[in-house]
Amino acid sequence: LGEKAASLVRWAEATGFARLCHDQQAYLAAFWAQADIVVKGDPLIQQGLRFNAFHLLQAAGQDGVTSVGAKGLTGEGYEGHYFWDTEIYILPFFINNYPAVSKALLTYRYHTLDQARQRALAIGLTRGALYPWRTIGGEECSAFFPAGTAQYHINADIAYAIKKYVAMTGDRAFLFTYGAEILFETARLWMEVGFFNPRKDNRFCINTVTGPDEYTALVDNNCYTNLMAREHLQYAVQTAAWMETEANVQYRALCARIGLTAAEIALWQKAAERMYIPYDPDLKIYAQDDTFLAKPVWDLEATPPEKFPLLLHYHPLLIYRAQVCKQPDVVLALFLLSEQFTTAEKKRNYDYYERITTHDSSLSPSIFSIVAAEIGYHAQAYSYFTATARLDLDDYNGNTKDGLHLACMAGSWLCVVYGFAGMRVNNGVLSFAPSLPEPWQEYRFNVAYQGRIIRVVVNAEKTTYELLEGEPLTIYAHHEKIVLMTKVENARRRRSKRGEGRSDL
Repeated sequence: LGEKAASLVRWAEATGFARLCHDQQAYLAAFWAQADIVVKGDPLIQQGLRFNAFHLLQAAGQDGVTSVGAKGLTGEGYEGHYFWDTEIYILPFFINNYPAVSKALLTYRYHTLDQARQRALAIGLTRGALYPWRTIGGEECSAFFPAGTAQYHINADIAYAIKKYVAMTGDRAFLFTYGAEILFETARLWMEVGFFNPRKDNRFCINTVTGPDEYTALVDNNCYTNLMAREHLQYAVQTAAWMETEANVQYRALCARIGLTAAEIALWQKAAERMYIPYDPDLKIYAQDDTFLAKPVWDLEATPPEKFPLLLHYHPLLIYRAQVCKQPDVVLALFLLSEQFTTAEKKRNYDYYERITTHDSSLSPSIFSIVAAEIGYHAQAYSYFTATARLDLDDYNGNTKDGLHLACMAGSWLCVVYGFAGMRVNNGVLSFAPSLPEPWQEYRFNVAYQGRIIRVVVNAEKTTYELLEGEPLTIYAHHEKIVLMTKVENARRRRSKRGEGRSDL
């Protein structure tokens, strides 16, 4: 690192300040042209969104061997470690604005895959890979395994991020060269920690895990974990099929190198099909785990304000015995796997879990905002969003001195694009379901999608979608089919039609 730093200093000296300043201005101008969310009607929110976007840009590793620390470059909180926050919260910001950066962040996971393999062996598995809960160089840095290593869902989170990246960019080359090996090795974890349970009709169960909600630990069949593991296994199977057809030589070489067989892939498919998902038929909601709904509900209204966050004032064993959530668990699955739930299911689950969630994690409000927007709870959606957009500018949690909350900052972008604008990509189809927050007159943003740039403008009168770059594209808005093409392409087609008309005379 010392030599690299010295080399950069020598390069900067040779380049000169004027050139460096010019290049920096050009770089930032290009960034804001793509990544800026413009809001008319609330200058404080506008300030928050831009403040957040800038910190995301400067904090992200872009060399393939570094990632994004939980506090970015702003403080010593979490000792600079990387978490699952990067893949679930931060990566979408870059996928939609700077795909090259998102590729670099995923490449970091590939470069630490060997350490993940070693971690799997260290916890007693015979094969596969388990990514560390918190790390910089790839080694596990968490000493508290109930809220660390037991969060196996990090494997599925990384797999989900790879799937999202490929869907938004169409980058099959990355999938086949780097992503597939990550997917296959991490998929093996589920077959080691899970089993077909004869007491549950031979459903595939995953016991003694911790989900995203760190106020509940070491449980059987965490709903989020099982849902995401199923998604992971299905995508691994799909990727194997794609590779076998589209990159057969590369696929056979990878299978030989890691010892992957058709029988193992078939077992992944069976586990996905037989995955046990805890559900309560009386409440008609998904249970957070096998025992969560049998616990007494923590009385949040009777808890003094000075006793929050709970983890700083109550012993974990006391918290673990109650129905109380630090952050979204089932509700996070409602967002990430949105197409798998009906609106009615989302409402029932949101209503139940929202009332028992403390939001003691800065990761919480953005997800509740997105789901609230989707189910029509617009006032709640905006309230949670405002807590996200200015969390650090207003020191909402009183701990900004330890560093900014990078995942929460990315969450503010998610709230606008995935929440208020309702953007989704399902089965290769890009769709929107926009709404306009009451305090705003208009908002606009850009989306990068498979080599295209799309501008979305939402105001009280209408929503417009403009293709700024790339090939024509079919999208859906509130289930209505819309064909987008650039102004140049549209003009070319009109000229072509006029020419065809004259030739018929």
